[in-house]
Amino acid sequence: MSEARITVERGAMGRVAYARIAPNEDLVQGVEKLCLAEGFRNAFVRGALGSLVDACLGTIDGRYQHVRGPAVEIVSLAGEVRSTPDGSVRAALTGVVADPEGNVHGGPFVAGANTICMTFEVTLEEWLPEAASA
Repeated sequence: MSEARITVERGAMGRVAYARIAPNEDLVQGVEKLCLAEGFRNAFVRGALGSLVDACLGTIDGRYQHVRGPAVEIVSLAGEVRSTPDGSVRAALTGVVADPEGNVHGGPFVAGANTICMTFEVTLEEWLPEAASA
């Protein structure tokens, strides 16, 4: 049996951004672009409201679940954005969506496959990690 790996990171919360992602933009890529525009190197998603044309969620076995719309509603969204060594940022977003018939589906959102339907409102909170000590 393998041991769980636990990482503890110290830091502080920074600025808060309330933003809108426009129709026809990708959810994951839109959150990344917002962070870059605001200068957030690391951030947490604190809230969101909106819908997708269709949704594409990852599954536990590494496949994809396509949820057909139109207007797949996002019921909940959580996640974080982290800086990468090359200067870009990567968002890891997970959530629950409801299809037009009211069925619910959950999992991680696949980058590039979750187009915003009308508009999408999101709240991002900047995370300022302390420098790692040697």
